[in-house]
Amino acid sequence: MKAINALTIGLIIGIVVAFGIGYFVRKSIAERKTGSAEEEAKKIVNDAVKDGETQKKELLFKAKEESIELKESIDKEIAQRRGDLQKTENRLIQKEENLDKKNQNLDKSREKLERRNKELDQKQDKLNGMLDEKLAELEKISSLSRDEAREMLLDEVRKEARADADVMVRQIESDAKTNADKKAHEIIAQSIQRCAADHVAESTISVVNLPNDEMKGRIIGREGRNIRALENLTGIDLIIDDTPEAVILSGFDPIRREIARMSLEKLIVDGRIHPARIEEIVKKSQKEMDNQIKEVGEQACFDTGIHNVHPEIVKLLGRLKYRTSYGQNVLKHSIEVAHLAGMMAAELDANVKIAKRAGLLHDIGKAIDHEVEGNHVEIGVNELKKHKENKAVIHAVEAHHGDVEPQTIEAVLIQAADAISAARPGARRETLVSYVQRLEDLEKIATSFDGVEKSYAIQAGREVRIMVKPDSVNDDGMVLLSKDIAKKIESEMEYPGNVKVNLIRETRAVEYAK
Repeated sequence: MKAINALTIGLIIGIVVAFGIGYFVRKSIAERKTGSAEEEAKKIVNDAVKDGETQKKELLFKAKEESIELKESIDKEIAQRRGDLQKTENRLIQKEENLDKKNQNLDKSREKLERRNKELDQKQDKLNGMLDEKLAELEKISSLSRDEAREMLLDEVRKEARADADVMVRQIESDAKTNADKKAHEIIAQSIQRCAADHVAESTISVVNLPNDEMKGRIIGREGRNIRALENLTGIDLIIDDTPEAVILSGFDPIRREIARMSLEKLIVDGRIHPARIEEIVKKSQKEMDNQIKEVGEQACFDTGIHNVHPEIVKLLGRLKYRTSYGQNVLKHSIEVAHLAGMMAAELDANVKIAKRAGLLHDIGKAIDHEVEGNHVEIGVNELKKHKENKAVIHAVEAHHGDVEPQTIEAVLIQAADAISAARPGARRETLVSYVQRLEDLEKIATSFDGVEKSYAIQAGREVRIMVKPDSVNDDGMVLLSKDIAKKIESEMEYPGNVKVNLIRETRAVEYAK
């Protein structure tokens, strides 16, 4: 046991001694390693310091080189800019010198101009004085003042200009009429030849024939009650005089007059004439008249080939059958104008449908011009607008008497066709008083112009023949004089168709042999 303990103790002591020796050995090894590491670290630090110094020197050297290069480039740029500035300064100095020279030259030129202006003013004053002296001498010699001489000169210039204008007008008209007149005459002649219409005389009375004179008493009735009833219901005056076997119906409304005629004829045939029967017959006649008016309007549309006409316009067309103008039946005149306008439109490649429609409707206002205020053109245009008629047709109707300027060829054709139909021989009839008055007015207008010696209205007022003074009006001046006379006739007179202004100038030389 003691041996084991001693061994154990010995072992422990051995272990302790071993640990101690190991400790000192490791410590010495560690101290040696630490010393060598410090030396190595110092060596590394010294090497790093040496490298840093070297790099620092290199960087400083490079920086110095770059700064030197930069400085050199800046110096070069500065030197270049200074050179440019110097050049610019030299140019500016040169320009200033040039400007100074120019200013000096301008001053000299201005002085010269001023001297010249003064000289010119002096010369102008001198010339004015000389001119005044010469004008005074001329006035003394010619016995004319300056204003009188100027007026004479202007008159001469006007005469020369007017003569030149006359020649030009004659030449232009001659060139324009060379082909236009021939073609227009052909178209109009063909249209008139292909279309002819009947005409009746204008009248405000109708005559009803009686079977015997005893019927007059029955028409008058007891104390005139029958004739008063008939006049009140129809608005027409009955004239019963000594005319054998006839009663005259008088009134300005042709439709009322026709209703009165129809009623009176029915009463005569019926034989029962009293106020109640008269009222019944008049109402029946009015209905028949309405139907007749509608049928006549439809027939007119059919005859002219016009469709889609408003029913109210158709009725107005029918009323035109009982309306006359200057002795010409307005419905027949309208149908004739439609045919004429359509034929001329076909020859000229214009719109035939528009031309015929406008021709038929151009006098539609005359159907109600007794009932509505205004001229028949305005009334007709308003009626057509109210019933949504074609705008081209409305324009042609509005322009057919020159109230507005025609803008389409169809409107011009309606004017021409209306004039042709109205001017046809026998188409219209005038009273003797108005006929004579128109002839006198034509001659009076013609003789009111300077240079006219005599004037004669011939061909029923369709031509005025004028004799001019040969020493006052030359051949060229006759053109403008004829135009002036025609314009005055157009503005101051109303007439059917056209009036031909025919000027005649002749020079006669008379000598007697002794």
